Amino acid sequence: MHGKDLLLILMVNLAWGFNFIAGKLGAEHFRPLFFTSLRFWVLLVLMLPWLKPAKGQMKPLLLVSFLMGVLHFGMTFIGIYASGNIASVAITTQLYIPFSAILAVLFLKEKMTVVKVVAIIVALTGVFIIGFDPVVFEHLDAILWMGGASLAIAVATVVMRQCPNLGVFRLQAWIALVAAPSLLLLSLMFETAQVDIISRSSFADLWTPLYSAIGASILGHGVVYYLLGRHPVSVVTPLLLLSPIFASLFGVVVLYDQLGGKMIVGGVMTLAGVLLVSLEPWFSREKARLN
Repeated sequence: MHGKDLLLILMVNLAWGFNFIAGKLGAEHFRPLFFTSLRFWVLLVLMLPWLKPAKGQMKPLLLVSFLMGVLHFGMTFIGIYASGNIASVAITTQLYIPFSAILAVLFLKEKMTVVKVVAIIVALTGVFIIGFDPVVFEHLDAILWMGGASLAIAVATVVMRQCPNLGVFRLQAWIALVAAPSLLLLSLMFETAQVDIISRSSFADLWTPLYSAIGASILGHGVVYYLLGRHPVSVVTPLLLLSPIFASLFGVVVLYDQLGGKMIVGGVMTLAGVLLVSLEPWFSREKARLN
């Protein structure tokens, strides 16, 4: 990977890492479901030119849009809102990779190798250890929300196999179309004072949904899609594990989070397990080549 692409990887990790800060501040100001709906309304307006039907793929596309937009992002920002620190939720989000590996074995008949089994056990053990950190233990609901969000995107990843080659912007457009009104309805059902919040919000308060939609979704996912067109998944995916590390650092600097010993040990274990799952296809190919 050349220097330019490495800089792009760094930019994506920084953008996604800082999205946890924007999400925390935005969810606290707007409430989590209302904030998530606002970021998708912004995304929908910007993605309208790509909102085109996908012939023969609409059913899985709409299911993916619901899983990713409503369930994944809805639970993600509820989890961020409920969290005691950013590091715990940022690391827990990475469970979608081992979850995806398990679902691929169950529904796509992919093989579960010894490396994958060990990696998944290590990753889940790491999250378990994180849960016993004193700060995190007081906010275990945040870990459960993030675990649910990770499972939702893992299911979406499996379903997405039925609608390949959609393009990242068309997918984002449909996710926004499904998520924006759905999350607004959920916000009206479970949250209050949306009109009051908007009336007392200044333009400066809108930076959080704007950043989350433009910086994290459009630029972040757009750059990753570009890099995946130039490099193998097994090369790009492990490098994206820097995002929870940056999120943790941003949490310390911006939100004055405290990182305890259990948090650090559990975080290292989880990310190590996720890294092993991501690299397992490469290990398998190398083993086959040598044999």
